[in-house]
Amino acid sequence: MNFDRRQLLALLPLGFAGAIGFSFWKMLDRMSAGKFDPHDIGSPLVGKKVPAFSLPGLDGGQGIDTATLTAAAAKQPMVVNFFASWCIPCAEEADILGTLGAEGIPLWGIVYEDKPDTAKKYLDKYGNPYQRLALDIEGRVAIDWGVDGVPETFIIDRSGTVRWHKSGPLTDDSVRQELRPALRSVA
Repeated sequence: MNFDRRQLLALLPLGFAGAIGFSFWKMLDRMSAGKFDPHDIGSPLVGKKVPAFSLPGLDGGQGIDTATLTAAAAKQPMVVNFFASWCIPCAEEADILGTLGAEGIPLWGIVYEDKPDTAKKYLDKYGNPYQRLALDIEGRVAIDWGVDGVPETFIIDRSGTVRWHKSGPLTDDSVRQELRPALRSVA
């Protein structure tokens, strides 16, 4: 069967629609299997060293900077969580973070674009699982980390390299299927 140019051009939209339909079907298949998170667009920082930064602590407490973070991670890989009091998904993951902190997983928090008073009220309400807390009031450090919204969670290995990233709230499934295996792989 020979197709002329006009017939081929007429079939082009059909091929395009088929490709879109196949992509949509694959996305739905991954969603039903729990392997697709439309909020997690990945992080350009994974596989790279922690960027240079220095942040003050909440309410005069110990702050967080690159040297302190990498020195602590050299002893034991750690979790860094960006959160804010105004963030509803942050409140949703608070219990999970509390469990991780109670288990002794090194967990440091960075308060993103928030006021110290409201951050303290949030921690009073939902608990404070963090070993250290810092304030990124202007959000500049979050930009260097590639944060595009909160909550976002990172795992830092013993060499000070970001090895895992989760955009959006941690869930029981994401902790079991992603965070814990990632921590084990860098331990």
